[in-house]
Amino acid sequence: MKSIQKGFTLIELMIVVAIIGILAAVAIPAYQDYIARSQVSEAVSLTSAVKGSMAEAFQNTAVRPGLGEVGAVTSGKYVAGMTVVEITTNRWAVVATMKTAGVNANIAGATFATATYDGGQHWTCGSVAVENDGATAFTGASDNTTVNNQYLPSSCK
Repeated sequence: MKSIQKGFTLIELMIVVAIIGILAAVAIPAYQDYIARSQVSEAVSLTSAVKGSMAEAFQNTAVRPGLGEVGAVTSGKYVAGMTVVEITTNRWAVVATMKTAGVNANIAGATFATATYDGGQHWTCGSVAVENDGATAFTGASDNTTVNNQYLPSSCK
């Protein structure tokens, strides 16, 4: 008499476990990169939120305003704090520093910057540098950003 197989053999189960292991080995690093990118987006959002009000205050007074003067939110769930680095009177960078705990290890303590070279009319972010009147490169944002390019938004690379 022929017996009918009920269930899976050990080999079939081992193959399934191996496939799941391979998929997990690929998926977990990709997921970690996704988490880091989403955490950096908070820094992008916080620095972008102050651009307009800082530019307006500078246009009205010809003095670079502080973050407190424009009512900026300077910290968040993943951002420890923000500062303004003044390069010259009309050149400055708004720098957000990521927290060292509670964030992805690849961005812990890193900084993200958005910078202007003309009193807030034009802004750069991340590792992007622009030319200032075609003469010298303005690197306010790229000098102050330590977040790896792979975690930056595509517009800031």
